[in-house]
Amino acid sequence: MTGALVGIFLSEVGFLVTSVYMHRALAHRAVRLSGPVTAICRILVWMLTGICPREWVAVHRKHHAFSDRDGDPHSPVLLGYWRVQWGNPVLYRRVATDDAVVARYARDLQPDRFDRLFFDRGWLGLVLTFGIIFAFAGWQVMVVAAAVHSFVYLAGSGAINAIGHHWGRRPYDNLATNNRWLALLVAGEGLHNNHHAAPTSASFSFQRDQIDPGWLLISLLAHTHLATVRHREIRPRTSPGVPGPPDAETTGVPPGEPSEPAVVQTLGPLAASGSSPSNRSSEHRLP
Repeated sequence: MTGALVGIFLSEVGFLVTSVYMHRALAHRAVRLSGPVTAICRILVWMLTGICPREWVAVHRKHHAFSDRDGDPHSPVLLGYWRVQWGNPVLYRRVATDDAVVARYARDLQPDRFDRLFFDRGWLGLVLTFGIIFAFAGWQVMVVAAAVHSFVYLAGSGAINAIGHHWGRRPYDNLATNNRWLALLVAGEGLHNNHHAAPTSASFSFQRDQIDPGWLLISLLAHTHLATVRHREIRPRTSPGVPGPPDAETTGVPPGEPSEPAVVQTLGPLAASGSSPSNRSSEHRLP
């Protein structure tokens, strides 16, 4: 039981730093984190996921550039639900290890000396984490925690891409979906339709009854002056967007103030959602 609880805890912290740091702060520049918070997030990503942030950012920006059309690295519309749900790590690595893709879509995230020494060696961070658990709790807790954490984090990450583009409500005109139950489990990432409607919003919750744990953490950091939110007012896109060439969408953020990092793809009719957006972009003020 102890090992399982430790594994679930590690996964939930992993979802939080993935969503707040890699997704909202790095990939979309929706929030700017302070130096100390950034340092903590880099260490946690390294120790809990083994992911190289600039590779993750490149894969995600390419996903937005080609959302649910040819070129999307992990679309269930193109590849099928089950392949994305359980094959997501393979699909991710196929793109993340492509140097040309990383150079194109994450050119604003150049490696520093800490990346070269530590953070580019993801396996080292994971070994350190489970070595600490072994030292304090023994090998049995370590094995169970490692197994549970691996399953929960990988299954949850797959669900964001698979369930989040397959089942759920579509209040805005894009193929991503909202699943409130999933959002509770994966740091708000289950409100995926909202995110694709307003990619640079630090909050994925557009209604008071939508709970976004990642936004709750960002709000706390902003309240304590450890984070700066880019947009306080958001205008979700409610009508089909016209995607430009990939270079005009999410091929990387140049130095200086970043531009809009993603064009929303709207390749299908609105699903029944209990409410229908107007033809004009609606405006929401973040709480």
